Amino acid sequence: MDRATASTFSLGSESVADILLDTGAWYALLDRRERAHGPCVKALQSITGRLLSTEAVLTETLWLVEGLPEGPRRCADFIRRAVVTLVPISVESLGRAVELMEKYRSVPMDFADASLVTLGEELGLDNVFTLDRRGFGVYRLHGRRPFQILP
Repeated sequence: MDRATASTFSLGSESVADILLDTGAWYALLDRRERAHGPCVKALQSITGRLLSTEAVLTETLWLVEGLPEGPRRCADFIRRAVVTLVPISVESLGRAVELMEKYRSVPMDFADASLVTLGEELGLDNVFTLDRRGFGVYRLHGRRPFQILP
């Protein structure tokens, strides 16, 4: 699947161009034994926009897939085939991510989640492909707007 160019997909009644990709959903796409594999594959097939993620999420995902046959290679192929576009974190974003981690300490929020929330704030994206409903159900963009969670 080529995700290199932005287009739209339907999430509920609204039209969306891009979606943030979190670790759990990425892992579930790669591990057929994962109980969320089927729903994640189905959700991926409905997305025609870009999947955007961060190096922090990639690092977590690579660590999780180490035990899967060719797991790291298959994970990297998502980037090489432009299924996932990595967006580098800026110095400003790093500072904002640390603020968010402190704010959501009780949830808790790790750096990978903070990097996605920061990216969502920067790009105006409130759609996230994640299995972490607990965290992303609490996190807010700019402290106000909730995330729309897929699947």
